[in-house]
Amino acid sequence: MANALEFERPIHELELKVRELHEFSRNQNVDVGHGIKLLEDRIEEERKRIFSQLTPWQRVQLARHPERPYTRDYIARLFTDFLELHGDRRYADDHAMIGGFARFEGSPIMVVGTQKGRNLPENVKVHFGSAHPEGYRKALRFMKMAEKARIPVVSLVDTPGAYPGIGAEERHIAEAIAVNLREMFNLSVPVVVVVIGEGGSGGALGIGVGNRVLILENAYYSVITPEGCAAILWRDGSAAPRAAEALKLTSGDLHKMGLVDEVVAEPLGGANRDWDRAADFVRKALHKHLAELRRMSGDQLREDRYRKFRAMGVFSES
Repeated sequence: MANALEFERPIHELELKVRELHEFSRNQNVDVGHGIKLLEDRIEEERKRIFSQLTPWQRVQLARHPERPYTRDYIARLFTDFLELHGDRRYADDHAMIGGFARFEGSPIMVVGTQKGRNLPENVKVHFGSAHPEGYRKALRFMKMAEKARIPVVSLVDTPGAYPGIGAEERHIAEAIAVNLREMFNLSVPVVVVVIGEGGSGGALGIGVGNRVLILENAYYSVITPEGCAAILWRDGSAAPRAAEALKLTSGDLHKMGLVDEVVAEPLGGANRDWDRAADFVRKALHKHLAELRRMSGDQLREDRYRKFRAMGVFSES
């Protein structure tokens, strides 16, 4: 755990002790297997204790974990024959938005998603996972291609939000996202959205209109980042944990409010601990929902999508 989060420190310290015991055993040719087993049992207990009572802010930190699997990592594990496509045919190829044809369990699909980087050069290339207008136009181009080919769309969301720079404003970022919202409602093929990490604001919603919206256990989906909310409401970025609590952005809260259709489990300790197992959980969820949606006609899919989003935001007046 080279990138242990603050609340993971007790686990990290125990894991260091286990590594030291392994090293001691090798160097001194001494059997310390019993001691290692006791420590490993203790680690498992500590992990269960910590991850059974995570705060919303801690889940946000997990969603941003630098070792968490990103869109390309899920594509490599979930799909075969991935043929990446490029460009929006209007301005440029936005590396923060990727996608192309692939096969899921032998059947053709179109996958699109936002991509983050693992280091500074990669993050500069992908704008830290924040797409420009051309990224959203690129994603929509792919979805329209999927509609022509009569194949489902799988959208993987992991972004803090759309790119906030001047260039994005000059090229009409709000209009690009708005067009995506309109056009995704009109798609006649199944659309399954999976929030795999951060689901930030319109940047996430721009590829987030689906017949089914799934979210990983430790991902979040929110109209604004906790830091942005804290800066606006309390003029204090350090109030981000308080904002995360107020925003009700965790998978459990979103499912309870009917904003997502399913919470996809993660390995104990987060998806960053076991990419293959995390992908397997996503695979099972995709299999189930795509099987249901494939039985619906184009008109039924459009109506299903409309009713789903129309039911959101219900309130009562006393």
